[in-house]
Amino acid sequence: MAANTKTNVKPFGMADKVGYAFGDFGNDFTFMLSSMFMMKFYTDVMGVAPGIVGALMMLARFVDAVTDVTMGQIVDRSKPTKDGKFKPWIRRMCGPLGIASFLIYQSGFAGMPMGFKIFWMFLTYILWGSIFYTSVNIPYGSMASAVSSDPNDRAQLSTFRNIGATMANLIIGTCTPLVAYEVVDGATVLSGGRMTIIAGVFSICAIICHLVCFNLVTERVEIPQNTTKLDVGKMLSSIFTNRALLGIIAAAIMLLLGMLGMTGMAPYVFPVYYNSGSAQSMSSLASNLGVLFVCAPLAAKLAAQFGKKEISVAGCLFSAAVWILCLIIRPQNAIVFVGFYTVAQVGLGMFNTVIWAMITDVIDDAEVKNGVREDGTIYSVYSFARKLGQALSSGMIGALLTMIGYSDAVAAAPASYPDVLNNIFNLACIIPAIGLIIVALALIFIYPLTKGRVEANVAELERRRSK
Repeated sequence: MAANTKTNVKPFGMADKVGYAFGDFGNDFTFMLSSMFMMKFYTDVMGVAPGIVGALMMLARFVDAVTDVTMGQIVDRSKPTKDGKFKPWIRRMCGPLGIASFLIYQSGFAGMPMGFKIFWMFLTYILWGSIFYTSVNIPYGSMASAVSSDPNDRAQLSTFRNIGATMANLIIGTCTPLVAYEVVDGATVLSGGRMTIIAGVFSICAIICHLVCFNLVTERVEIPQNTTKLDVGKMLSSIFTNRALLGIIAAAIMLLLGMLGMTGMAPYVFPVYYNSGSAQSMSSLASNLGVLFVCAPLAAKLAAQFGKKEISVAGCLFSAAVWILCLIIRPQNAIVFVGFYTVAQVGLGMFNTVIWAMITDVIDDAEVKNGVREDGTIYSVYSFARKLGQALSSGMIGALLTMIGYSDAVAAAPASYPDVLNNIFNLACIIPAIGLIIVALALIFIYPLTKGRVEANVAELERRRSK
């Protein structure tokens, strides 16, 4: 199955880049809300132990092991339509995705028995993440290869995708803490009723963004339906012998561990340790503006000059060093901690800005080796790796918070638990530092796609398609 470029469509341009940005804007209205506030909502509002929340989120990833790869196969085997092969899935599934996200945050159930609350959390989280998010995100990510075959265009799509994610982070991370928290008896606590309203608004925004993506992006590379008989053993063998895919999977898992370690601990280190919900908002505003004004304009240029792998390694090691320095200094002022948080996010942002273009490099590398284009399958495996990283992060944070003695009682009276507060700060620094160091090591020792090899693969595919 070889890909061919259509000749009767408008050239790649700004509409595609803006539309693709809106796609991840829509994704992250639900994904980042879950990453930042779901555990906080269920521990502080619903009264569920953090270890249980983390364990259930990890358990859901076993479901994803089936649904992600299944969706990848469905996408690869679907027939192209007049709108393309991937876009129709975004339009079909964005509505159910928004509804499922909203159902997670139902504070009206706070008074229900604990068994029901755990069941509701598990059910709605599976519907959102394993079913509907997968059915939108797999086609959306796979679509980059169909928008353009030019690696520079794909790098721009990756940059604009990160811009879309950053804009979502700006809105969710900056606005949500200002609205969702309230001060009760001197403590900054999360309001369940406000979270339910916020989740509903964000779900509507997600649907609108996905529809904008559908209408602006054009698929130019016609990728035929994969009609070969599915051989699960062969597919698994192909995955586990693909060093580039294994390298990016290892990096993705640890990236999410480090990145979501930062965002996942933010609702605890700011409102609880520093007793400042506004500082959490400020950290999101400053860090995302840093990514927009530093990483977005520079990452693609630096990647073109030095290579995507090369700048990603440098960015992750820099970010890890910032967190280690923060752990040593232990700033007592929330604004100083915001400064460390912002600088670390900018370092991480270099990798995050080019990572989606790296996935298309992996897909190209597999096509060069195997002669088969499997965008959906490869992207779905990578997507599952990201979800696994998300789950490991949530599970680890939940387990560690339980180990240090965190509960809703600590949130209500933090000054009475000084040892818990100090351990919250330690976790906020140590988790991202370790995760990002391992990301850099995975890219250095496993991921083989240097700048030279990527360019050689592109040239080889151009030669084959020109015949």
